[in-house]
Amino acid sequence: MNIKRIFGALLTIIGIAGLIYAAILFVNSTGGIHLTKALSIFGVLGLLFFITGINLVKSTKDES
Repeated sequence: MNIKRIFGALLTIIGIAGLIYAAILFVNSTGGIHLTKALSIFGVLGLLFFITGINLVKSTKDES
């Protein structure tokens, strides 16, 4: 088992969850500064985790 691939997959899943939560906040929004802050925080962190996880999985080579 390659620990980097597992960590990359975990980061990707966390990123997807953050992006989904940001989308739910966006759909259910009625306005307000607190909602905008939460939306931007979850969106940026979700995107960061997602991109980092995908790049970690892609850059790790399989070694048998």
